[in-house]
Amino acid sequence: MSAISVRRARSDDAAILGKLGALLVRTHFEFDPKRFLPVTPQTAERYGAFLASQLDDPDTVVLVAEGDARVVGYTYATAEGYDYMSLRGPAGVLNDIVVDPSHRGRGIGRMLLEATIEELRAHAVPRVVLSTAEQNDAAQRLFERSGFRRTMIEMTREVG
Repeated sequence: MSAISVRRARSDDAAILGKLGALLVRTHFEFDPKRFLPVTPQTAERYGAFLASQLDDPDTVVLVAEGDARVVGYTYATAEGYDYMSLRGPAGVLNDIVVDPSHRGRGIGRMLLEATIEELRAHAVPRVVLSTAEQNDAAQRLFERSGFRRTMIEMTREVG
């Protein structure tokens, strides 16, 4: 594969964004099927349509990593104000980061993460926050190496 470049996502990326989003859903469901959504036949299409619907929002950042004219990863982040439910002031929120498994281990995730932080910096946010699955050790290592620190722990209990 040629050099990887990062660019803003376009509406014509919706199908591949959906496939990568469905991969993210599947991965999390496999971590904990009681907590996370399962993949359905409509997941990729719906996820891609959702991300495409966000592209014109000035407070949203959707970036893709591309090599050989093929998208191999993406990030989805938002610049947000005060969130009293999260006890958080203004921040950039990294909602998604995913790299095609066949392209992992090449620094693409770090490249996407750093480009996303730069885009959020332009929104004058004082920090970037994210959540990561407890079992996702590789993602946690990436985030820690990139300067993130642990601040919250989500816990789940079934009530049924």
